Amino acid sequence: MNRFKAFRIHSENGRIAARFEELTLDDLGPGEVVIRVSHSGINYKDALAATGAGRILRRYPLVGGIDLAGRVESSADARFRPGDAVLVTGCGLSETHDGGYAEVARVPGDWVIPMPPGLDAATAMGLGTAGFTAALAIHRMEQNGQSPGSAPIAVTGATGGVGSVAIDMLSARGYPVVAVSGKADAAPYLKELGAGEVLVRQDLDLGSRPLENARFAGAIDNLGGDTLAWLTRTVDFWGNIASVGLASGPDLKTTVMPFILRGVSLLGINSSATRRELRLAVWQRIATDLKPRHLERIITRTIGFEELPAAFPAYIQGHVTGRTVVRIA
Repeated sequence: MNRFKAFRIHSENGRIAARFEELTLDDLGPGEVVIRVSHSGINYKDALAATGAGRILRRYPLVGGIDLAGRVESSADARFRPGDAVLVTGCGLSETHDGGYAEVARVPGDWVIPMPPGLDAATAMGLGTAGFTAALAIHRMEQNGQSPGSAPIAVTGATGGVGSVAIDMLSARGYPVVAVSGKADAAPYLKELGAGEVLVRQDLDLGSRPLENARFAGAIDNLGGDTLAWLTRTVDFWGNIASVGLASGPDLKTTVMPFILRGVSLLGINSSATRRELRLAVWQRIATDLKPRHLERIITRTIGFEELPAAFPAYIQGHVTGRTVVRIA
């Protein structure tokens, strides 16, 4: 196969160095399916990996990008044929395996998801890992008994990719939503997505009692730390808290009282290591009953492949709202 362009991450003398390079198929990790990539996206995790601000990659060098979408170029897996529209999210991309920031990717067949009817490559990458994570959180919550009611679902880290998509999906299914954000000026954006109320994180009184007054029927939390502990104290009987991220820290200082007195469930959401059958089911929901209504509002920018390196700092600095699609081809 001819040479192709890729954004590759190296560790050089203890420092992270990421740059565009020309590769061949022999430079990529093993897999049964070769994909001509047309689109990818940017997640906070991608920015951490490319800038060295976080330890994401487990070996070097690797092509960056935890998401990709395109068409099958060749396949030794009988489930896929040349020309099939497909996507891959998570599954070790840009951690242990070459990722989606390349014109060509090669991956194991079990990682590949047929593009669901109703989605295309650009739309799928407008959702990407962030959208899949939001949908997986809602799916897990509903499997555990969550249903729309009078009390709202809290969504923290609301202006990020996961938070934005979660608000849209939840409100479309009839859940009242309270958005929690550190960006006071983002209230109009969050209400347009479907939030009925916006709380500014810096103004919250998190309390200190083992149980505070119940305010929420459940929650999707992107922050961890003190905010997640506050949610355990304020979610009502039999509510679910989907723990998605740790932007505010990995610690959780709480008591068992919310769990044994209110029956609150804390659900861990791992969107990278999701088993295939669940991944297929969630992507089908994303294309149907969980399809966002305001995706054009959530996708705040589409950039060309060459613009990728300049886009990462804003993610590290916390200045990004919504999602960024990367047009590879």
